Amino acid sequence: MTSEATAPRRRLPRWRLLASPLTRRILAVNLLAPIVLVVGVMYLDRYKQGLIRAELDGLGTQAEMVAGAIGEGAVFEEEMGFFEINPAMAQQMVRRLSEPAKFRARLFGAVGELAADSRVVGGAKGSIYIEELPPPTPRHWTDRLARQWDRWARWMPRDESLPLYRDIANARADDFEEAMSAMAGRAAWAVRTRKNGTLMLSVAVPVQRYKQVVGALLITADGTNIARSLFQVRIAILQAFAVSLALTIGVSLYMAGTIARPIRRLALAAERVRHGQGRVHAIPDLSHRKDEIGELSVALKEMTEALWRRMDAIEAFAADVAHEIKNPLTSLRSAVETAARIEDPDKRARLMSIVLDDVGRLDRLISDISDASHIDAEMSRAETGPVALAAMLDTLAEIYRGTCEDRGLRFEVERPEGDALTVQGIESRLVQVLRNLIANAASFSPDGGLIRLAAHRDGGRIALVVEDQGPGIPANKLDAIFERFYSERPEGEKFGTHSGLGLSISRQIVEAHGGAIRAENRDEGGARFTVDIPAAP
Repeated sequence: MTSEATAPRRRLPRWRLLASPLTRRILAVNLLAPIVLVVGVMYLDRYKQGLIRAELDGLGTQAEMVAGAIGEGAVFEEEMGFFEINPAMAQQMVRRLSEPAKFRARLFGAVGELAADSRVVGGAKGSIYIEELPPPTPRHWTDRLARQWDRWARWMPRDESLPLYRDIANARADDFEEAMSAMAGRAAWAVRTRKNGTLMLSVAVPVQRYKQVVGALLITADGTNIARSLFQVRIAILQAFAVSLALTIGVSLYMAGTIARPIRRLALAAERVRHGQGRVHAIPDLSHRKDEIGELSVALKEMTEALWRRMDAIEAFAADVAHEIKNPLTSLRSAVETAARIEDPDKRARLMSIVLDDVGRLDRLISDISDASHIDAEMSRAETGPVALAAMLDTLAEIYRGTCEDRGLRFEVERPEGDALTVQGIESRLVQVLRNLIANAASFSPDGGLIRLAAHRDGGRIALVVEDQGPGIPANKLDAIFERFYSERPEGEKFGTHSGLGLSISRQIVEAHGGAIRAENRDEGGARFTVDIPAAP
């Protein structure tokens, strides 16, 4: 079986990457801005109004030129000094002048009648009309796209603010407001729309001869040029949008690959660790990334290793507990079985004392085991506070002077004056550590011996020292004495009075406070225990 740490790195398929909710969110966030921007720009309302104004200005200029030509060449003077339009000449001029410019021109007489129409052949009263044919089938892709856009535009809502354009066969000047304004001597324009949404632009100018208005010229053109210009701008916008869209998707997928893929790898590895057996599954090492995901991989890796260590500790603790409890249980069973067969009262009394000792030993073991198993949970839940170690040393020294008075033990306290030696911790547990160390020193000290309690600052830490004048600790057991159920008691002490968990519990408490505990032998004889704890800020 190949572990995650040594297996070759496999890239997630693209479809698996796109299926990631985080990838979809990254794509949605990055695509929202360009999509909203391009949708807004596609309306091009201000640009459209500018094109309409330019187109109307151009039509107005052409209308002035055509009206001037008609006024000079198609107007004749009557007997009474009034001027009148010659319909035949005006029809020819309107037809010839409007054909190159691709617009429709209609000339209205002095009383508003239709005098000439560029789409009529044979005179104003003729019946032959010219209808513009649609352009041939487009060959370029932009032309085909423009044709398709025109079809789509027909389904778009028409601008209700614009009046509807009506194509009247024999129209009169009063059918168009701008024509009536031109009849009054003022040029005017109007913008209308067809049912299919196509714009219709019209400009009307007066036809004059020697300042006398003899008619009105109405020029009408559709918005083909405007639509074409808008379409070209939209094509340019869409091309830029396509490029930005491709770049955005590429950058989003890259970001998703550098974020979603490693997170998914970490999640899958954690899932395999949770459901797997053995320790072949490892968390991928992404510490080379130097970012939050790298920190996450390191944290998961350290958490997994701490979990394995905790499981090892629990397994070893369970084995030690079973072993330590089995001994008194075996002795207790043997004593009970023997007592059932003995009738001698003295022997039975000795066996019952053995039973009581074993029961007491079991009680102490179970109490200490329960205390040891609860320390980690309690230290993680309990709230810490400032603890004054100087006052604690003074109080414990007074207590043990009274309890050890029958043995003549002396207690000496050394600490700096005026310094409370405050640490951040749980007072009851720190008291438990010092009581274990002082009780251990008292049990090994000879009658009348000196036990020294000292405390001092060392930089940002505080050191607590407990010294005795006992036999000391074997050199090869300086670290073993902190192991669970290790017990090496003074000669003459009754067996089973200690569980061997006191120093182990003390080390658990000190390490939970961020400190360390160590043991050593004094040159003058005796043992020295030193507890090092961070000082409170």
